[in-house]
Amino acid sequence: MRLILAEDSILLREGLVRLLAEEGHEVVAAVGDGTTLVEETGRHRPDVVVTDVRMPPTHSDEGLRAALEIRKRWPEVGVLVLSQYVEKRYATELITDDAGRVGYLLKDRVAQVGEFLDALERVAAGGAAFDPDVVRRLLARTTHVDPLTRLTAREREVLEKMAQGHTNAGIAAQLFVSQSAVEKHVNAIFDKLDLVQTAGFSRRVLAVLRFLGS
Repeated sequence: MRLILAEDSILLREGLVRLLAEEGHEVVAAVGDGTTLVEETGRHRPDVVVTDVRMPPTHSDEGLRAALEIRKRWPEVGVLVLSQYVEKRYATELITDDAGRVGYLLKDRVAQVGEFLDALERVAAGGAAFDPDVVRRLLARTTHVDPLTRLTAREREVLEKMAQGHTNAGIAAQLFVSQSAVEKHVNAIFDKLDLVQTAGFSRRVLAVLRFLGS
């Protein structure tokens, strides 16, 4: 197949070029940034582009944004993303693309040459190839339960009073409970909302902000 590689690490890029050539594939361009990747894709219209996620100039998500641009402009070109990280927003966008010809692998998988080549062939054939670790991490995040649902009815009532600006003593008087009981509820709220004690931040304010943003 005809391929374009986008990887800012020259060592890894040249290693992949050699590997793919030895497997009988033609690498028509090997680039080090997302802008050039898009330009070369328009020029060569390869079967598949293989791109890193983080490339110059900011080393954030240039490769993924380039991949999505390629998907939009040339849907017939397959895209295989290689990354050391799971970039939730863009990985989800790729995985939910039902047009096929797309893959997302963690770079550790490249060391398993057979798995890497198999993923490449599946993408080129119009299928999809997603690293199982990527899928697991995305599912773990997307199915994450809103922490406010962990609160008991009484804890939510206390949080509502906190959001209204009441002190623990004021909440105790309004709910006809002891102040120590309110303090226990407040600490439980902090724990369930995963608000750890951090210098410079008020957990009470953070809890209220979380409640108001729900």
